[in-house]
Amino acid sequence: MIAVLFWIYRDLDVGSFGAALKHANPFWLSLLAFTILLEQYLRGWKWRQILYDLKPISSFRLCGAIFAGYGAAILVPLGISPLVRAYLIARLENLRMASVLTTSAIERFIDGVVFALIAALVAFGGWIPHIEGDVRTAIAVAGVVNFIIFSALLWVMFHGRTPLSRDEVWLSRAIDWLSAKAKGHLDNLRESIRTGIIWPHSRSRQGGVIGAAILMKAVAASHFLWAGLAVGVVLDPMDYVFLMVFAGFAMVIGRFIRVPGGFLLGAGFALDQLGVASEPALAMILLNYTFTIILMVGVGLVFLWRSGVDIRSHIRTLAGAKDHDTA
Repeated sequence: MIAVLFWIYRDLDVGSFGAALKHANPFWLSLLAFTILLEQYLRGWKWRQILYDLKPISSFRLCGAIFAGYGAAILVPLGISPLVRAYLIARLENLRMASVLTTSAIERFIDGVVFALIAALVAFGGWIPHIEGDVRTAIAVAGVVNFIIFSALLWVMFHGRTPLSRDEVWLSRAIDWLSAKAKGHLDNLRESIRTGIIWPHSRSRQGGVIGAAILMKAVAASHFLWAGLAVGVVLDPMDYVFLMVFAGFAMVIGRFIRVPGGFLLGAGFALDQLGVASEPALAMILLNYTFTIILMVGVGLVFLWRSGVDIRSHIRTLAGAKDHDTA
């Protein structure tokens, strides 16, 4: 992944690139680190609002589980992050894992809807650099598709909650069949899923979920602002939103076609189109990437250690479950 990024910037001046990293402003780097942590704390706080009617849980504990999930996913790249965070919270709070995993899915679907709306803002109201091809239309279409998909997933979840209480419904029979095939590992799966399909009763918590999702995206867009300021790059405010949206869609496409590093490659292409020179652009991307990896893995492993979980057996168990599901 990093090798591909260096191949894209193969003509850069290594001396200038090294100087950009060496003289990066520590104040802006500290803000970059802070906002990376802040974004995940906001995710934990948002998740707390959704979980609240099921069980009030500390935002810091939820945030720690999120870091642990990301950290485990980086160490074992099998897409186990949601399983790790759901397992940890279920274990620590004496809840059913399927219920917690369902609330986590709701939280991510809300994120998808908000991201789609921000993409529409960029496409129709923001400045997009002149790129060969109709990027504005591509972003608009991608935003509409994302909005439809995530809105539909939320509708299906909440519309399907009531039928799950009836044994004769085909969905209930399908889940019960899966539970029986698991030979005791997925007991009460249908009721656990139904219990996890929740939305806050409090209007303030409902607004908090949406507000936190929007604020998270603003914080995420600021990552390249701080990384850029650290190496002397300043862009227009909407450029940072465009960067986040373009790199975000590149990451989704990369996952879909099984190409690693989609976010990094998308960010590199977007920075080039914004007129940022290769040396500071690569420095911005690597600073963002390395700070994220170090913080995610570091904080995540500390949380796993403090929670009393055997890290190695925990990851092996979840990785094995993921492989079994794939098979």
